[in-house]
Amino acid sequence: MISHKKKIVLYQPQQVDQSLGLPSAKDLLPLEMITIAAFPLQDGYEVEIIDGSLYSEAEAQKRVLAACEGAMLYGTTGILGYMITDGLRMSRAVRGRHSDLPMVIGGWFASVRPDLQLGTGMYSAVILAQGELTFRDVVKAIDAGEPLDSVPGLALMRAGEVVHTAKRTVVGWDEIAPMPWHLIDIEPYREHQLRAQSAGDVLRMPSPESTGSNRSPYFGITYFSSYGCPEPCTFCCSPLVTDRRWKAMPADRMMDDLAGLHDRWKFDVVRFHDANWGVQENRVKEFAEAKLKLGLTFEYNAFLETHSILHYSEDTLDKLAASGLYIAEIGAEAGTDEMMDKIGKPIKGDDNIDAAVEMDKRNICASVTYIVGYPHEEGDSMLKTIDQCRRLHVAAPQARPTVWPYRPIPGTVMWDQAIELGYNPPGEIDEWGSIGEYHLEETWPGKIPPNVAEARKMYQHYVTLDYGLARGKRGWWERRAGRRLANGSYLSGAGKFEARAFSVVDRIEKKITRRKATVRTFVDPGHKTGSRATEASKSRNVMTSATSGSDD
Repeated sequence: MISHKKKIVLYQPQQVDQSLGLPSAKDLLPLEMITIAAFPLQDGYEVEIIDGSLYSEAEAQKRVLAACEGAMLYGTTGILGYMITDGLRMSRAVRGRHSDLPMVIGGWFASVRPDLQLGTGMYSAVILAQGELTFRDVVKAIDAGEPLDSVPGLALMRAGEVVHTAKRTVVGWDEIAPMPWHLIDIEPYREHQLRAQSAGDVLRMPSPESTGSNRSPYFGITYFSSYGCPEPCTFCCSPLVTDRRWKAMPADRMMDDLAGLHDRWKFDVVRFHDANWGVQENRVKEFAEAKLKLGLTFEYNAFLETHSILHYSEDTLDKLAASGLYIAEIGAEAGTDEMMDKIGKPIKGDDNIDAAVEMDKRNICASVTYIVGYPHEEGDSMLKTIDQCRRLHVAAPQARPTVWPYRPIPGTVMWDQAIELGYNPPGEIDEWGSIGEYHLEETWPGKIPPNVAEARKMYQHYVTLDYGLARGKRGWWERRAGRRLANGSYLSGAGKFEARAFSVVDRIEKKITRRKATVRTFVDPGHKTGSRATEASKSRNVMTSATSGSDD
């Protein structure tokens, strides 16, 4: 134990460019910072966490710079999107004010591109992959004035070259300290979420039925109970970062933690940020049983794989529903066996549809994501994916299936394939923060054939109508959209004519009634939304849905 407290400052970058006018949802707690703070706290250090999403850019910078006065260490994180921009800007401000302060960075993006982070000259080290134990060792080494070369799990810059220290083994939750929740003040998160207009916040998930409607204010938190993912997905960087290891918190520890938090905070919803929450059926069943036994009233959403759902027993699925699972976030990925084989997931035929139907039968919304435009994918395969998405929508009316254009992610098999096919990635680190989101824009222009792009656009038009989102009601146009999706005629000449006709009628109706757009957008918690995506959501012309959270 050290004799006096030395200070560590941890900054969670903003997930959304709030200067564009729309705030981000405030259920996204700074989980990364909370978990790595646990061991230094136990060792007697003082830790201050500043969540940029709670403040304006200027206020966040003011707080961070003030906190760094006399500090021993500054740490930050980030994944693809606006977090890179904001995190980089904050690190530069800290370095400009505190030139001698040691700085480190971790997270998904830093783990796959440590060269970009170290190339800035600001960071003493990049903490790779699972960071709790590594960060503890880094803190002790810096405090003792020792070099970091002997600390496993790091990337360092030495003589102008990136070098890696010894690889650190992924550990289970018995070696990870409990999260020090007391480090955050929950009230600003609660207050923001309970605003009447909170349903329009970027990254906000729909409200559960228990709150009244999917636009009712509710108080939610994020939580993660596992590390890694065993899937081999070739479009995802998790296999590289986690070695396909999956380490999960036992159900009883998870339930004890959440029960204690619920008693203190009285939240309505838990949004699990696990990359793959449902790998082990016994664990999720035990969680559901314990929650039911305790009579805890909060509802939750989590990432479940198609093949997990189809292999769970009926009893497990029933208990998940009874215990409050109201959104199952499913990465369907593709609609053809050939493409699924290239991706590596054990999904065949219409498995995705069958899984969504199982959720639908239990009043659980299956938020399903497909992707088109993978490297070497032909247009016919993309059209089949869009058609499976349409058929899933028809078969499971409560589901929210969506198709996104593929985005190359560094540290993946398909990244190398995309480069070979001519993809020109960002160069300097500043450019990575503006790469945008594949949710709302095509980050590899020209990859999607025009007929596929049109089919995707037509599907989005008709499905938005069918949900009653375009006008906030269900009338002739909405019923007509449902029929066209059901029989597949939405791509016919008549279907295209009706889409154009509706646009004209809708514009006239808006002028007459002064009606505002009512489309409700929400995006994947695993993908932080940048400035371009925020602009798109401001226009309210796209409905977005949750996706697999295991990529970067």
